[in-house]
Amino acid sequence: MALDRISLLHYRNHRETALDGTAHFNLLVGENGAGKTNILEALSLLSPGRGLRRAALTEIAGPGGGGGFTVGASLREQGHESARLGTYVEAERPTRRMVRINGAEASAANLAEWLAIGWLTPSMDGLFTDSAGARRRFLDRMTLAIRPSHARHVSRYETALRERNKLLEQNRSGDATWLDALEGQAGEHGAAVTDGRRALIAALSDELSALPDAPFAKPVLAYRAGGPDEPAALARALHANRAKDRAAGRALTGPQRDELEVVMAGSGQPAASCSTGEQKAMLIAITLAHSVLTVAGRPGVLLLDEVAAHLDPVRRNALFDRLRAGKAQVWLTGTEAAPFENILEEASVWRVSDGTVERL
Repeated sequence: MALDRISLLHYRNHRETALDGTAHFNLLVGENGAGKTNILEALSLLSPGRGLRRAALTEIAGPGGGGGFTVGASLREQGHESARLGTYVEAERPTRRMVRINGAEASAANLAEWLAIGWLTPSMDGLFTDSAGARRRFLDRMTLAIRPSHARHVSRYETALRERNKLLEQNRSGDATWLDALEGQAGEHGAAVTDGRRALIAALSDELSALPDAPFAKPVLAYRAGGPDEPAALARALHANRAKDRAAGRALTGPQRDELEVVMAGSGQPAASCSTGEQKAMLIAITLAHSVLTVAGRPGVLLLDEVAAHLDPVRRNALFDRLRAGKAQVWLTGTEAAPFENILEEASVWRVSDGTVERL
């Protein structure tokens, strides 16, 4: 399965763009600022969440749309359309994203049941030195690609914590029963969040252990839970910590304090202390391992923004070989075609210029 018949309407600098005749490899070539990453971002919105830029919807709508935009794509299997996926924002409601699947209204979470999308962008290069929250978002996005229900558990857990924090701040004696109920909900969904993240790390570790140490630095992953991983135990911990949480203004235990720990195989050096090149290589290795997991039962799409720019020829060709052997459809961007010579004969290639595309 693969995405095809992709359309963007009033999306950033793309007034009306269509891409047809896609392949396993799909390459977007053009100058910086031409609109290549905008296409990748549009594709990333065919999954739950805020896309690869985490942009506000009002930032995405382009000129002429009155504050609205549309992204659509066909999911094709052996040349035949099996589903039509779309997401859009209406000019009258510019802060609400809508979803349609086969013409029927759906939720963004439903998109994960049809398609698993992963991505790697230059802004993620600092993941290992970024905040723990950034790594948790990274974990959740990868978990969602293999476990569609994960988004619902994350949302309901966060909602329960927000409501609990409000009640604790108000500090009213009559709220005990409602606090008990919210902590029960947080325990149920928080434990599911932890379970999903832990299962992802285990699956990634299995894939990574089979990789050679070269040409990409091999990472070793560990998951450190921020609280009990059983529903009742997490609910009890939240109950016991009410006074501390009220003073802190936030919950001090639970999956909102989870951490992804990464070290480089062989040396055991923490990823945050490794060179920029080693960090990039480990991030690519994790992304490639994840792309194998995402295609288990659902089509996979991998969006790689400027991934070849800073790789030497040996690592670049090794990356293409791994991607060629995988089942996920691959979308790549670059300022010129030369670094992609290894895949040009088998790729669909478009030149992007000022928000327009031309098939090459």
